[in-house]
Amino acid sequence: MTKPAARFLSLDVFRGLTVCLMIVVNTAGPGADAYTQLVHAPWFGFTAADAVFPSFLFAVGCSMAFAFSRPVPTGQFMAKVLRRTALIFLLGFLMYWFPFVHKVDGHWALIPFAGTRVMGVLQRIALCYLLAALAVRWLSPRLIVVLSIGLLLGYWAILLAFGDPAAPLSKLGNAGTHLDLWLIGQNHLYRKDGGFDPEGLLGTLPATVNVLAGYLAARFLKDTPAAHRATIRMALAGAVLIAGGLAWGLAFPIAKKLWTGSFVLLTVGIDLVLLAALTAVLEGRAPNAATRFFQVFGLNPLVIYLFSELFIVSLNMIEVAPGVGPYEWVGIHVFQAMTPGALGSLLCAIAYMLVCWLLGYVMDRRGIVVKL
Repeated sequence: MTKPAARFLSLDVFRGLTVCLMIVVNTAGPGADAYTQLVHAPWFGFTAADAVFPSFLFAVGCSMAFAFSRPVPTGQFMAKVLRRTALIFLLGFLMYWFPFVHKVDGHWALIPFAGTRVMGVLQRIALCYLLAALAVRWLSPRLIVVLSIGLLLGYWAILLAFGDPAAPLSKLGNAGTHLDLWLIGQNHLYRKDGGFDPEGLLGTLPATVNVLAGYLAARFLKDTPAAHRATIRMALAGAVLIAGGLAWGLAFPIAKKLWTGSFVLLTVGIDLVLLAALTAVLEGRAPNAATRFFQVFGLNPLVIYLFSELFIVSLNMIEVAPGVGPYEWVGIHVFQAMTPGALGSLLCAIAYMLVCWLLGYVMDRRGIVVKL
């Protein structure tokens, strides 16, 4: 992802805010249950945590509006897109395989590929990026909207037609789970849901719509001279989509893990309203300390996200007490000791997020921006 022009400070802050919240949600402090809104809904339903990943995809689409603004030959375009897709997918796969070794009978042994998860967050981002890039390259904005509608309705139809007749929207009975079990195999899927993978292959179709929506929103901002007019229209579109998502949810329930069409409409609507608010507040003004904080996350989002995931795994390999790693020990003996309960869990997660921010700050100070 590249840094937007100064006029689009709102996009930069939006991207950074998304990375910041993703780290907080993913690294809840130990020793107590996190606040309900910071935990994903178990199946149907919606929490604030559920809005983070689709917002990240929306931010990916926003970046595409700038990255693909200059015409390039088709061969060069495809080489860039395929290379970036492969690298992001590979990084996601290696992230789940990390640290590559585990203890067996007191000795370190290589973690076998046979038990490594194939799909995941970065893998879904990679596949959504690929599909969205192809659409952006060859379709007009109007046809992108038509394609998005087709993807959402087509996904709904596939779930109803090929899922278990008695429970087509259940974790193990939906068509996406059937496809993942048949094509990937249970040993390579998410471990905690008995064969269901929340980032499975079929869910890539509706998730791509979040990327396309981000592309259209950023392109609209870029092409509309009057920021005030763009803000109002974006906020109204967001409100309509939120209402549409809630209404559709009566027939096609809102579910982040299943990535239902109603969930897509709701999250895109929320992102449009949030981006409109940031545009109204930030555009035309100079960056300040608050915006610079989020810009640090926005400049190297992939590096900071990978660090946040890998560093905590590395910490857990170190035992400061039998079966207790440094993060767990600090969470319980420092944050839970000071502020017991959900607040202590949140403060621990915020402290870890600030450690990740520090990495981004050092990279920013040294002018390092990692692009794939």
